[in-house]
Amino acid sequence: MGKDILTKENIRLNQSLNSKEEAVRYTGKILADNGYVQDAYIDKMLEREEVTSTFMGNYVAIPHGTEDARELVEETGLSVVTVPDGVDFDGNTVKVLIGIAGKENEHLDVLSKIAIVCSEEENIQKIVDATSEEDIINLFDEVN
Repeated sequence: MGKDILTKENIRLNQSLNSKEEAVRYTGKILADNGYVQDAYIDKMLEREEVTSTFMGNYVAIPHGTEDARELVEETGLSVVTVPDGVDFDGNTVKVLIGIAGKENEHLDVLSKIAIVCSEEENIQKIVDATSEEDIINLFDEVN
């Protein structure tokens, strides 16, 4: 693997986002701006939301592209965005957005590690309360 999956440049703390679409676009743009995906991947993330919401419970959403978006992925990567005041995902409040782009089947391994971190409610609170990118990276250190 080339790049680290999660870097400081992929993390945005204490954001204020007004809609699910804005949240998904913002999360995807971080991945695009840092060379993990082509810009068209963001549209595939929005397409995925139309098929099924990426809200996972515990105030977490994991936006990612559709199956046919794989050729738009340059490197496996994550973006993490915290929204302490929450953003509405079809009636559910999301405070932590984790954008995923996976090369081949690497996203499945990454997803399972994220699921372990996010299954603990106290970890979600730690993510939302994080004051630095390092705090987030330390929580997800097993993913890199």
